[in-house]
Amino acid sequence: MKKMSEDEIETEVKLSVGNSSSVVEEISKFFVGDSLLLRKITASILASGHVLLQDNPGIGKTFVAKLFASVLGIGFKRIQFTPDLLPSDITGTKIWRASTSNFELVKGPVFSNLVLADEINRAPPKTQAALLESMEEKQVTIEGETIHLPSPFIVIATQNPIEFEGTYPLPEAQMDRFMIRLSFGYPKDDLEILRRRKLWGTNDPSSTARKMLDSEKIMELQRTSEKITVSDEITHYISEFRNIRDDKRVMAGPSPRGIISLMRLSQAMAMIDGRDFVIPDDVKGVAVECLAHRIILKPEQVMEEVSPESIVKEYMDKIEVPKGN
Repeated sequence: MKKMSEDEIETEVKLSVGNSSSVVEEISKFFVGDSLLLRKITASILASGHVLLQDNPGIGKTFVAKLFASVLGIGFKRIQFTPDLLPSDITGTKIWRASTSNFELVKGPVFSNLVLADEINRAPPKTQAALLESMEEKQVTIEGETIHLPSPFIVIATQNPIEFEGTYPLPEAQMDRFMIRLSFGYPKDDLEILRRRKLWGTNDPSSTARKMLDSEKIMELQRTSEKITVSDEITHYISEFRNIRDDKRVMAGPSPRGIISLMRLSQAMAMIDGRDFVIPDDVKGVAVECLAHRIILKPEQVMEEVSPESIVKEYMDKIEVPKGN
């Protein structure tokens, strides 16, 4: 494949900006909240990453996931996680067909472009782990047979805070597979929500959102985001966040996958802003959401109410920012 010139990449990025911006604009017609959060979800999708939405019930996590499914125009399946959900309910299984004297593969809901794992921490860890292979390798192994998932493959999971009754903390390996974790918080304008609710005449208008993209366009945008230039100085700056692993307050810090995710997210944010190169503000803008959920604190730090988010912010202040970028 011929290597693209900087001018060609810049032209491709400019064309991509319109597509990504239109996604955010369309969803903003229905979702009352911070559009920056929608941009970060879009960036994660453009960076081929998975999204974890963690917040109190009734905030609109599921609603936003369904809006993205409608606007992206790709295959969509929803899995409602419950305590009695089995791994095979997610991946599928093989059943015996007497008529053919053979086992037939029955695919589970994970075989879709966008999978909404709703209230993922309502199911026990064994069931949660059914998504591990699919999220990392984009394939599923059922009774020894490996089946590839459709492209693109995106998981948007929602979860209530882990201190809520009837929830199970996600395993560390599961958390690390989410590129970004976001919290919406309570909206500032409930009056606008009520006005829109009266206008829609329904609690869930997600199906009326306009389709802005499709599978081919999304994969094209994902390929474009990978071409965004990351200078050696910015690469070094991103790598410095690995020092969190050596912090005495931390049991486990960001994995190499997390550091790579930070770079990929930064590239996607740059593309959304119409640039073909990453600047420090791109990194800073997503560092907390990308890294905090990958940090495991020592028990005594948890007791002292130290948060992973505060540690990431502390290192953002400590790490020297590249000059002239």
